[in-house]
Amino acid sequence: MSRHAFTRCSAKKTAAAVLSMCLLGSVAACSEPLPTVQTRMGQLTSNTQNVETAVTEDQEKTIRSRILEVVNEATADHDASKLASRVTGPELDVRTSEIAVYTATGNASDITELPADASQVNLPITTTWPRSIFTFTTTTSDQQSQRLLVMTQDSPHSNYKLWGVCPLFQNASMPAFSVDGSQLGEADDSGLVATPKDALAQYADVLQNRDSSQYAAQFEDDQLRDSVKSVADKIQATFNSSGVTFSQEEVFSPDDAQIEVMRTADGGDLVVGRINSVWTRRLDSNRQALPASDAERALFGGATATSTIQVTYVNTVALYVPPADSGQQIRAVGAQRQPIQVAAV
Repeated sequence: MSRHAFTRCSAKKTAAAVLSMCLLGSVAACSEPLPTVQTRMGQLTSNTQNVETAVTEDQEKTIRSRILEVVNEATADHDASKLASRVTGPELDVRTSEIAVYTATGNASDITELPADASQVNLPITTTWPRSIFTFTTTTSDQQSQRLLVMTQDSPHSNYKLWGVCPLFQNASMPAFSVDGSQLGEADDSGLVATPKDALAQYADVLQNRDSSQYAAQFEDDQLRDSVKSVADKIQATFNSSGVTFSQEEVFSPDDAQIEVMRTADGGDLVVGRINSVWTRRLDSNRQALPASDAERALFGGATATSTIQVTYVNTVALYVPPADSGQQIRAVGAQRQPIQVAAV
């Protein structure tokens, strides 16, 4: 999670600077770089059926290599226009934003590293389109968490594209998949504690309303929920203690059209979906709400600040939705959260 600060636009510029420094310090303590993890991957099991996957492991490796070649070239060239041939869905918006930020800052840590090697490949069993592959990478060069890559193909003659990336949470416990390949699920799959579509909508409600959400008890605690809450709470507390009038809200909205589902060996679903959010922050009318991080400043550019600023995020989340009779809660196992637009309103 990025650092957050605001600067006054008033005669008391010195006090404003001190406040900003305090805020930077307080949020830095809860900022969340991608964790170093030893993820508990689910055991692969045989489905004991004589089935063929839509692609082979060798084909998946070639697909992944070609995708990463395009992504890495676009990143190195600071040219997001090169992404479209091999990137789509939420990841196209995320990587486009990351490249814009990287171009402005020159800081390679603003880019999500995508390891070239896989630790587990889950191939689809299907004869129809669209179709998707769920691949877990190894850890990164500096031992940050494995990434879940979702690669999709819309039609028989189209390229597979990188649709979504979810860095896995620390100590994430993954469901098991079949070594022989996995069936692709649907947004309205039944026999689960919630349909994938409903699970995504309920998780968005939990992110927004926290423990007050009517769905809070249906989800395990996770790092994304904790991080969103911690950052917002610390910012609010800092302004409250300074006597500056400040308010904020973040509204989370699931995108029903951007959900990918793969069925797990125990009858559950691994759901990867997009949740958009808009974080609005307001100061007194005689103050300016400024971008609060390098990423926000890069996306805000030279726009004129007002007392209110809105930051639009893409939240790509991976949820394990267990079978209805399992007695388990839904659990988020990974997420990617990236600002894609910053505007004064």
